[in-house]
Amino acid sequence: MKQQGLVMVFSLLVLLSLTILGVTSVTSGLFQGKMASSMENRTIAFDAAEAAISGVVFESEDPGILTDPALTDPLSEARQLNAIDLDNQDLSCYDNVNWVDRQITAAGLATGVRQVAAGNYSTNPDVTSWSKTAFVREQACLGSSNVISGSSINCHVFLVRGCGQLAASRFAVANTLSAAVFAPASGN
Repeated sequence: MKQQGLVMVFSLLVLLSLTILGVTSVTSGLFQGKMASSMENRTIAFDAAEAAISGVVFESEDPGILTDPALTDPLSEARQLNAIDLDNQDLSCYDNVNWVDRQITAAGLATGVRQVAAGNYSTNPDVTSWSKTAFVREQACLGSSNVISGSSINCHVFLVRGCGQLAASRFAVANTLSAAVFAPASGN
């Protein structure tokens, strides 16, 4: 009889160990599923942010906008505003006052059009995509003395922040591009 009781206790211990192992495996699987879903959402939002940066570059090189006096590209528009003070200001995705704003929608980019219409970058899932452009400073162009004669040309430096956000998310994913453009010096 003593051996039968010992076998029963041993069987219960094995059963308890298997139960703990099973619960741990299920919990780990659920946690990894949530992490994968979160990573996928961040990737989708990051792609939207990258598209917003590409939209600014596209619009700044669009001949239809550059030759139409009624339209202004985002870099020229940002250059007309005050320069960003990087020590005291942040190029925030949520600042709707200080910086030049552009939207990217599922309709894509069209030539000769300013990308300012609000809408979803993607509808499955709902993702918004926008950019903020700020003028940083005007400086001498490094390494360009052999290319550009005289001092009437400077580099105008800009920051372009692309932002992407899933509709159900409380945060936006952002990426920033620094761009330098040859332009006439302000004093000339």
